[in-house]
Amino acid sequence: MKKWKFSWVLLLTSLAHGSIAQESDLSRLGTWNILNVKMDLGERWALFVEPQLRSLRWYDHFHYYEIKGGVTYDLGKNFSLTTGVGRYDTYQEGGDFVTPKVNNEIRTWLQLQMYQNLNRIRFEHRYRAEQRWTNDDFRNRFRYRFNTIMPLNRAKIEPGAFYVSASNELFFTNRAPYFERNRLFLGGGYEFTPLFTLQMGWLNQFDYKINDETGRNFFQISWLFELQWQEVKRVNRPDSMN
Repeated sequence: MKKWKFSWVLLLTSLAHGSIAQESDLSRLGTWNILNVKMDLGERWALFVEPQLRSLRWYDHFHYYEIKGGVTYDLGKNFSLTTGVGRYDTYQEGGDFVTPKVNNEIRTWLQLQMYQNLNRIRFEHRYRAEQRWTNDDFRNRFRYRFNTIMPLNRAKIEPGAFYVSASNELFFTNRAPYFERNRLFLGGGYEFTPLFTLQMGWLNQFDYKINDETGRNFFQISWLFELQWQEVKRVNRPDSMN
């Protein structure tokens, strides 16, 4: 089993590297690091906090960080509502946190998530409306993400389960040219315990004439922790708020 786990890590790393043939070397691959901690308060309520740190080269040229948190309420087996608030800072390219900053942002949002199951495959539809206070401006943004998760060696996501995941997210605004961004993720993960899941993969971000971040290829790694205030039966949904 240890050998299988090691092979899985190598496979995901190779996927992240091999899927970006247009990049000349590994140093040009950015990194996207996520720590997500969720606290289940009962069968319906949960709190979360999530810091992120991103770089434009392989763990070099750090240009972006964010910290956010919020609350989630399960409407039923296949629906949930989330609201949150966060701080998002983007720096100049060319080094680690080069000033002056490109963007200072405070953001709030409300999102609806819907889940569907087809045999072992879980589908997620996520709709988010964001309110963004950026520098001296205010902007709205609307996002839709379609995500799939499939366990490989288990009937469901549980301790000891390897899984693959793929998602694509579209970003729109209420200002011309309306379309802002597309974000594609391919990867997978392993649930070590009910408390901890590790997920890795390749993320491509395409930006259309926006200046609050740079679109390119990233190696993404997520540490996902799920704590319980009291013992409850919940569906494990490996995910970050992003």
